[in-house]
Amino acid sequence: MNIFQWLNNQLLKMEWLSNLIKLLVENIFGLSIQERIGGSIHFFIYDVIKIFILLSVLIFIISYIQSYFPPERTKKILGRFNGISGNILGALLGTVTPFCSCSSIPLFIGFTSAGLPLGVTFSFLISSPLVDLASVLLLASILNWKIAIGYVVVGLILAVVGGTTISKLKLEDYVEPFVYGNKSLDIEQENMTSKDRIDFSKEQVLSIIKKVWLYILIGVGIGATIHNWIPESAITAILGKDKWYSVLIATIVGVPMYADIFGTLPIAEALVAKGVGLGTALSFMMGVTALSLPSIIMLKQVVKPKLLGIFVGLVTVGIIIIGYAFNAFGYLFI
Repeated sequence: MNIFQWLNNQLLKMEWLSNLIKLLVENIFGLSIQERIGGSIHFFIYDVIKIFILLSVLIFIISYIQSYFPPERTKKILGRFNGISGNILGALLGTVTPFCSCSSIPLFIGFTSAGLPLGVTFSFLISSPLVDLASVLLLASILNWKIAIGYVVVGLILAVVGGTTISKLKLEDYVEPFVYGNKSLDIEQENMTSKDRIDFSKEQVLSIIKKVWLYILIGVGIGATIHNWIPESAITAILGKDKWYSVLIATIVGVPMYADIFGTLPIAEALVAKGVGLGTALSFMMGVTALSLPSIIMLKQVVKPKLLGIFVGLVTVGIIIIGYAFNAFGYLFI
């Protein structure tokens, strides 16, 4: 356990980096990290570097694994399963696709046009932006492993329940007709060499970093501001653990925003440090990633209002339930 704790602190939490940045701030900048300005600078530099290092390494590894599961192969695997087993597999496959919600929608269209069950594709659509492996490890580095594992479990449950419910409601007629009319790509994936997979993984790292770097900087900046400048009393007055409506506010506030989960993690870290309930912080994260306004607008182009409303309603209710559950039992995870 001591060895695991040391590895966790040095590799994931990067305590060595925190100490290095502390020396930089105090000896080069001449600021104390116990004061607002010094603390903000330390928080910002440390979190940005840590997130970019972890993100690059994790996306490379995940993309290498993902190279064995291109969309065509994924479609064939999912096509072998029906019912709840298909929903579970769709949710699990969503965890190895490091996509934001907007990037997941083209795959959703491809899977639906290929004839996969609608519920399975929705399980994938919920899981993909919400519970990818990189975000889980980053969550463990920022909070702890119990929270990260708990987040994965509830995220997968939400994806399976949401997809299964949509399947039971028989809503296939509420998908726009042109989606079913699209021709699915049936060309076999060429065999990739190890070099091809490495090149693919490098491209994925660069592509994802280009997409999320700004959101990471903004998220860390907001986190640093919350952590060092906004009084704890002001935050807890609105989002405190004793406020029954805190989860509702966090979820609603998160929906109109558009950011990758990597940009919301530093905000969640700062909120929890300021006394906000764990479930409230996670509800905000899930609202931003699973129900971002741009992704809802994109989804509206391929499904009819009734199906869109049911999807948003199911995910919103699920996030709120998860938030209250984590607030009630958060002491078990900290």
